[in-house]
Amino acid sequence: MTGAEELATTAPAERTLHTKELGNAVLLAIDTALGSSVALGIGDRIFEVSHDDPRGHAEAIGTLIQRVLEHSGTPASAVTGVVSGMGPGPFTGLRVGIAAAHAFAVGRSVPIHPLQSHEAVAFAVGSDDPVRIMQDAKRRELFVTGYAGLDSDGIPVRISGPELQLRAEFVAGDADVWPERIPAARLVELAALRLRAGRPFETDRALYLRAPDVQPSKPGMLGAGAAR
Repeated sequence: MTGAEELATTAPAERTLHTKELGNAVLLAIDTALGSSVALGIGDRIFEVSHDDPRGHAEAIGTLIQRVLEHSGTPASAVTGVVSGMGPGPFTGLRVGIAAAHAFAVGRSVPIHPLQSHEAVAFAVGSDDPVRIMQDAKRRELFVTGYAGLDSDGIPVRISGPELQLRAEFVAGDADVWPERIPAARLVELAALRLRAGRPFETDRALYLRAPDVQPSKPGMLGAGAAR
């Protein structure tokens, strides 16, 4: 399967990839930045299940985690680390995957390995040339991250972003990649590469890149309303 195929909704909802031996690591990856995708890496294989509906993350994520454990024949107790896709992505969807990753990690007392979701896309493309990952951010805006290819450890080199860009200011380029899904299997591979090379992970903070729509009420607002 090529990088372009695995980033499209026509890709299989379930797949198994062969990878470099993960050693004693058993890694579960969860991402809900663009649809929902869950993967589990064990030995020299990665099992991935995906749900491309841009909504319904909360309803899908538990089923996907259960399915990938069943598909791989791996008990939850065997997982040694959880890879969490941190976005960029919409507030409503992204927080579901991050919360699920944290809940699983806390429940099993294993570490969280945060990674940017667009890094998985750049890794799937696998180009030594620059690529720019583009994602619809709604509100006439785009999430944009630029990469300069892969470094000596095989990890994408981020050169810009992630950032919000107005659609009105967008200028298309030959290096643009518009994924329809985030491949959680590639998050597993990236986490394994970082662990093997002793490389740090991202900050454990969601990349919403904008404030949520719902804001807490200001002090005194409820009281003022009730007094009327």
